[in-house]
Amino acid sequence: MSLESVRTFFAAKAPEIEVIELPVSTATVALAAEAHGVAPGQIAKTLSLKVGERVLLVVVRGDLRLDNKKAKQAFGGKPRMLDAEEVVALTGHPVGGVCPFGLLSRLPVYCDVSLKTFAEVLPAAGATNSAVRISPDRMAALTDAAWVDVCQEPQ
Repeated sequence: MSLESVRTFFAAKAPEIEVIELPVSTATVALAAEAHGVAPGQIAKTLSLKVGERVLLVVVRGDLRLDNKKAKQAFGGKPRMLDAEEVVALTGHPVGGVCPFGLLSRLPVYCDVSLKTFAEVLPAAGATNSAVRISPDRMAALTDAAWVDVCQEPQ
């Protein structure tokens, strides 16, 4: 279902973008980077957060961590990660396949400016073995995402 909602999203909004399905799991940054032959930073991981009663998604570079101070300032409160059941209930996607495309609920989407380091990133596509190749700007445009600076600096 989740993978199909992503396929439907791209068929309607960007039919030239192909959903890639692999025979191996890409549920973690390390697995996805290895499977796609890219640097871990090119994997665009989607974090499902709750700030107060507000749920939002933040897409960040796979090799960076959320900076709590920056995130609190950007979102107006301390963010907490949703648990796996909340993630599926609100996004329609399983943990490891969460992406800002084909969502079950209308959620605000944010993209961290660190993604702009790359011409192309690979976010998941609704399943633990799927992804798309997309430019960060195109991903933000397709999902009506706002750009934020909420990650720790790269080491």
